[in-house]
Amino acid sequence: MASRLQRSIRRLVMALQKELTDLDGQVDDEIRGSPAWRDKEDLLRSAPGVGPVVSRTLVAELPELGSLDRRQIAALAGLAPWTRQSGKWKGKRLIGGGRTSVRTALFMATFVAVARKLLTILNAMVKTNPPLRAA
Repeated sequence: MASRLQRSIRRLVMALQKELTDLDGQVDDEIRGSPAWRDKEDLLRSAPGVGPVVSRTLVAELPELGSLDRRQIAALAGLAPWTRQSGKWKGKRLIGGGRTSVRTALFMATFVAVARKLLTILNAMVKTNPPLRAA
């Protein structure tokens, strides 16, 4: 019974992977087929940590990119802090709202880029043995 269940799960996973590959190909065809989208994606992907998922999320979900100032684009993505307050009560500053898919993609890209940078620094420290000095 368990082996039959495992085979069934494997077949479903393979079917989902094929479907995902097909959809990725269609998205690629659409973006590469539009000179404006292609140029924007190529420019975005030149930034460290920005791969196809982030660049395509930004192209699709944030068409205003490049036409707003820094405060406006941060607010649109839900990355501009806002203060919770009412009368004399003041709460913490939070981020939220905006376009969740954009914010999530940016967090993942940033996490990967920063984690890689930290790992290379730590590797060099252990290799050469100098302690990190605070600036």
